[in-house]
Amino acid sequence: MAIQDIYPTALRLLGRPVLVVGGGPVAARRAKGLLDAGAKVTVVAPVASEKLLALVESGLLAWERREYRAEDLDGVWFVQTATGTAAVDTQVAADAEAQRIWCVNASDHEASAAWTPAVAEVDDVKIAINAGGDPRRAMALRDAVATALETGDLPLRRHRKPGATSQGSVALIGGGPGDPGLITVRGRRLLGQADVVVADRLGPRGLLKELAPDVRVIEVGKTPGHHPVPQLEINRILVEEALKGNRVVRLKGGDPYVLGRGGEEAEFCRQNGVEVEVVSGVTSAISVPAAAGIPVTHRGLAKGFSVVTGHEELSEVPARPDHTVVLLMGVAQLRESAAALAGSGLPLDTPVGIVENGYLPDQRVTIGTLGSIADQAEAVGVANPAVIVIGDVVRVSPFAPEHFKTADYSTITPNRPRVRTN
Repeated sequence: MAIQDIYPTALRLLGRPVLVVGGGPVAARRAKGLLDAGAKVTVVAPVASEKLLALVESGLLAWERREYRAEDLDGVWFVQTATGTAAVDTQVAADAEAQRIWCVNASDHEASAAWTPAVAEVDDVKIAINAGGDPRRAMALRDAVATALETGDLPLRRHRKPGATSQGSVALIGGGPGDPGLITVRGRRLLGQADVVVADRLGPRGLLKELAPDVRVIEVGKTPGHHPVPQLEINRILVEEALKGNRVVRLKGGDPYVLGRGGEEAEFCRQNGVEVEVVSGVTSAISVPAAAGIPVTHRGLAKGFSVVTGHEELSEVPARPDHTVVLLMGVAQLRESAAALAGSGLPLDTPVGIVENGYLPDQRVTIGTLGSIADQAEAVGVANPAVIVIGDVVRVSPFAPEHFKTADYSTITPNRPRVRTN
């Protein structure tokens, strides 16, 4: 049988009787697939494997504990042979052909009236692949296509909506610090299914260019001190678009639940009867320092960290170099924040690092101390988006001045003084 002789189609077997002849692992696997399709399965075999017995004992299928008989085909819509004995499979296939019943012959795919494809499900899409009678090849192709759908490399977006009165949904997606490669697989997949994207100024903006031409992008980006679209209006947009039946994605930078007001948006959606999903993202508070080689915790230097905005009160933050402080949206208040931490007892020689545009081509790192960083930032023109890291962990950064690197903070010899070679 050539692949050109195959007419691909899909069978709806819900509630319809089907027959599986054979009791081994292949029969169990095929029976499970037929049960998943909603078929009423009867197995005919003198013996049954453990997996098949488990289905029998669960009451999911009927088992006739004997050899096959031609009358077993009476009233059947579909047959699967899997006895492992070519003569028996061939007889079943011949009997099925005589009664014009579609039959998959596991012993001889060339002579089989039907082929079973390699199948995977992603969302409400079912992938079925035939590969010229080569099951391993078919499975490899199936897995590759499924992975591409899962990761958003292939489009899952619906073009025919379920119904005029159907309600849409909202996904609050954390897009990470801006590099398109740092959005999660789930976030990328949902973005590819969106009808409407409500986008922030930060986050993976490059992914917007990959959207289909008819996907609407609503810009609601904020800058420090300038909020052209108030939060209440953003909430209203999300609900209004979802109630029109659209799949709405709220694409944010970082993580929607880390100083991103995602909780407010999710609550407003639920209050208005809109289904909402929250997809966590790679928060800038941790990832942007990492882009400059700064861990927020490190053995021998810091066991904990606090994340605050530059607008918040810092008096309750531990004022110790071994407790990392991460400031988000803190450039405008940097001088005041440094003074507040110093007033709480944090030493003026505590290292401070500022990472602008983390992971982007124009990333810039400025490193100083609590006492000097405000002047340094003004001198070089530090601007948002930027993450400020305060604490001894800054010493680990490859961008730190040589005199900051006073010790070898490895896991083997923590706090051992470095041996200078020059």
